[in-house]
Amino acid sequence: MLKLTYTQSSFYLECLTISLEEWLVQRVILSLRVGQSLSIQPSTASLLLPADLLGLEVLKAEVKRDHTGFITLCACDAEYMEVTLQGSWLLDSSEDAVGVFFATISHHTEFFLHKLWQEAETWVRCR
Repeated sequence: MLKLTYTQSSFYLECLTISLEEWLVQRVILSLRVGQSLSIQPSTASLLLPADLLGLEVLKAEVKRDHTGFITLCACDAEYMEVTLQGSWLLDSSEDAVGVFFATISHHTEFFLHKLWQEAETWVRCR
């Protein structure tokens, strides 16, 4: 399962090894214990990867093999590729644009996308 945590200024991508159901149960129980309301909404989330990132061609091939439509790639411009994931948003009751997005695609593609995102973060910091 991929988990994207959005804050007011950034986001963080994690690749979790527990099932979506286990993770959701844990979040609901935590929310009940602390008295926080939750909203879960089906949606999409996107992230950008540098277009010249090594391994991006492999991701393109993985997406072509995956016929579910849960992950799509689109060239934004000459510098970036947009990765769009189908999944759900988990939001608390606050008005902030802060939340957690979760999606499940093939395990291999999840791990590879996570690796590419980590490399992209390093690539951006080195520029």
